[in-house]
Amino acid sequence: MYDVSGRAQRGGRGGVSRRALLGTAAAAGLTASVAGCSVPAAPRAARTADDTPLAAPRTPLLLQILAHPDDDLYFMNPDTQHTLDSGVPLVSVYVTGGEANGDNRVVSDTSAPVYDKAAYSSARHQGLRQAYATLLGLDKYTPWEKSVTELRGGHRAEVNRLQHRGRSVELVFLNTAMHTPLGGRMGLPGLWEDHHLQLPVVIAKGSPLTQAKAYTYDDMVDVLAGILDDYAPTLVQTLDPDPDIQHSSPANRSHDSEQPGYSDHADHTAAASFAWAAMIRHAERGNAFLATAYRAYYNRHWPKNLPPKVLAEKAAHLVPYGGDKDWQCGNPGGCGDYNVGGKRPLTNWKGWVRSTHYRHPGTRLVLSGDGSYAYGVLGMRAVRWSRNGDDSWGDPEDLGGSPLAPVLGGATLSDGRQILFGLRFSSLQGRAGANTREIVTLEQASPGGKFGAWRGLGNPERGDDRGRRIGTPLALAAPDGRVHLFVRNADRGISSRVREADGAWSPWRDLGGESVQEGLSGVVDGRGRVHVFAAGADTVHHWTQAAPGKPLAPAPSRLPLAVDAVAPVPLGDGVQLLYRTSADASKALQDPGSPASPHLTSIEVNGRPAKPVALDGYGPVGATSGFVLGADEKGIVQLAREQRVFKRTRGAVPVGLPTLYVRDGRALAVGLGVDARPWSWRP
Repeated sequence: MYDVSGRAQRGGRGGVSRRALLGTAAAAGLTASVAGCSVPAAPRAARTADDTPLAAPRTPLLLQILAHPDDDLYFMNPDTQHTLDSGVPLVSVYVTGGEANGDNRVVSDTSAPVYDKAAYSSARHQGLRQAYATLLGLDKYTPWEKSVTELRGGHRAEVNRLQHRGRSVELVFLNTAMHTPLGGRMGLPGLWEDHHLQLPVVIAKGSPLTQAKAYTYDDMVDVLAGILDDYAPTLVQTLDPDPDIQHSSPANRSHDSEQPGYSDHADHTAAASFAWAAMIRHAERGNAFLATAYRAYYNRHWPKNLPPKVLAEKAAHLVPYGGDKDWQCGNPGGCGDYNVGGKRPLTNWKGWVRSTHYRHPGTRLVLSGDGSYAYGVLGMRAVRWSRNGDDSWGDPEDLGGSPLAPVLGGATLSDGRQILFGLRFSSLQGRAGANTREIVTLEQASPGGKFGAWRGLGNPERGDDRGRRIGTPLALAAPDGRVHLFVRNADRGISSRVREADGAWSPWRDLGGESVQEGLSGVVDGRGRVHVFAAGADTVHHWTQAAPGKPLAPAPSRLPLAVDAVAPVPLGDGVQLLYRTSADASKALQDPGSPASPHLTSIEVNGRPAKPVALDGYGPVGATSGFVLGADEKGIVQLAREQRVFKRTRGAVPVGLPTLYVRDGRALAVGLGVDARPWSWRP
């Protein structure tokens, strides 16, 4: 972890197929025979289903694209651990060398610093090997297979590989310099902004890689796209390409390790931008995969959402990464990132390790009103799956709309037709081009039938930079025939458009509010009033109508704070809310290290306690009358009905929160797995 200048924080912390590469560390590597055009492409109309056909998902594989060694351990766990534990192979690509200024010391070391960038990069590589060896159940000093692989455009990278009992981890080090050769600018952000920059590679001490070419903007997109093409992952995990606006003084920015104006490190944003640009190119070739973007330094600003047991396990995997200068690991550059070792992940006041947040949270599937169809995003396109009589799912039907963020919104119209909403990367380019987002919609022509053309609904924000901060859409169909559309905006409040019963759309309207997290939820109560909820920094924020058909407005709330999205359930004329709060909610704001509670809070919007639900775990839940769906502290899907709890013990690891569907008193959980396929579970 680094400050905005790249200094280590003393207070912080192909040509060869993917199967061949996984089969031998000495494989020739990742070179592809097709050198694609410069991506991102210029903006164009939303994709139709007539373009490159969507291929079937491949063998399950998780591929992570990170800025620095340790970004995965800090921000993507426990998800990465759960996927690896299930037997799915893992490939992690580290874009920078993580060398900073070369000073690798524990926080209490007052000796004169030794600035050795090659050694520090090597020590961080060794820390990763130690961490992932323990994740595989091996001794931290277990030797890895090391090799050099050829990438597109004549680039080369070090690859480390380790297998144990059918599980495998592969680490790919691109190792670009964290600073530019001239002027001391940050390297990766400079590469994203400047198409003429040549960013050199840091050769880590003891690496089998002895020479490597500098990267240009086009090289980086091409190399990452080639890695995606050759490994053919079913799930791609990245950092956040569009972090929140976060105004602070220069002194506080340095203290918080954030870039000017935004709640994240500049390297994280640039690495994520390159990753999503490469994914767009990969998706245009018809590849089917899921994607997840993770918040990073965002964690510092919000109540922590991991309960003690989950947090302890996550933090424990950073201990072998941090290592110790007295360890005898045999690596010439050192045995870990020493200022992250020991108890540092838990004692660091910034609290990065204490949460796992998604840039695009929410359920991955929208179900039709009768449960016959599921809609989601696959290969950055909207798709539709049909449910079979045995609750299995057919092949995906391509509905287009690409390139879309991972989570759709949707509603069923009064005549039974489906309407879908997506957040579209309408343009994703560096300084030479636009970087824009828009909300798009797709309506069904007849119930259960085909869909029309995608339509743009614009963006509630003015300016491209603010427009990048909007969230994924929430849609609610009201009994009066209107459809209410909501998104979180750049000011961290919510904005709305309304589709009238005749299909006409209102303009965007700012509904106010401030300091709410991504992950809106909503419900229509027994009187036909629309309610929207969002987890804030201090309470649950609430918007509703004074009467059916009236405009929505903020409603005063003194509810206990929520650490994740809220699950609302109609309760007569009111609403019951289910969510997790801090272990000591009264001290959560004063104590930034306060963990989340594993227990569910059950409360009515008027503040009165509601019927309790015993479903300990972590993360948000889905709920409907009589049923609650969530994850236990090991990430296993579980469902509560009355006093009984059922667990899903088989099947692919879920990606995101599953969808809960109840009909005739029977519950069906439906989700997407790391194999990029839908699954069903009836307890």
